[in-house]
Amino acid sequence: MSGLSLYYKEARYDLLSIVRTPAFVLPALAFPLMFYLFFGVFFRGGAGADYLLVTYSCFGIMGPAMFNFAAGIASDRAHGWLTLKQLSPMPFSAYLLGKLSTSLVFSMVILLLLFSAGALLGKVELHTSQWLLLALTMLLGTLPFALLGLLLGLSLSDKAAPGVVNLLYLPMAFLSGLWLPLFLFPGWLQQLAWIWPSFHLSQLGLKVIAQDQGVAIGWHLLVLLVTTLLLALACARRFRQL
Repeated sequence: MSGLSLYYKEARYDLLSIVRTPAFVLPALAFPLMFYLFFGVFFRGGAGADYLLVTYSCFGIMGPAMFNFAAGIASDRAHGWLTLKQLSPMPFSAYLLGKLSTSLVFSMVILLLLFSAGALLGKVELHTSQWLLLALTMLLGTLPFALLGLLLGLSLSDKAAPGVVNLLYLPMAFLSGLWLPLFLFPGWLQQLAWIWPSFHLSQLGLKVIAQDQGVAIGWHLLVLLVTTLLLALACARRFRQL
């Protein structure tokens, strides 16, 4: 079997295993769309639909990345599959890239649903280049959250991983201003948003539609890059301890 074929099959089977899990698929796809329709379209009468389209896109892509890695890898560890894959001739990178590709597929579907809802129901009007740049920004932004999920999956039991992900995922989204605009928060809570990678990713997205806080793009990229590197180092160290 060629190298590319091996990577393709690993990605395909990982995607199939997730698609056959309705408990993951339905919430991952429905929650971001439902929240956006409620808060960004119907509740606000379409006011700020473009702003919230960006923030809920960020919220949407975080979930599959974190949950697929954390819950999937914790389960594989508990059942011995992770050890078997490490001992097999298959490059372990195929296993990780397979999970990343599944996260990206779900992210693309979520973005398509949100973009369609924004354009058709929220009357969001963006140039083609803005739609594409926003999608690319969000897809690239899945990496730090995938690494965070990987670290949790390597560190937690299969029973604890989903609960801990929720304890991080939902507060992080709220405190980053992904559900409600940050200007509605107290001043000290707005400053606290700077510690979350989700805030910086949303600001990059908002910069595409010129509705960010005006901070130089380099700062947001630097925080995301440092966060990604630190998480990668932590994952590598955890791997060595298995």
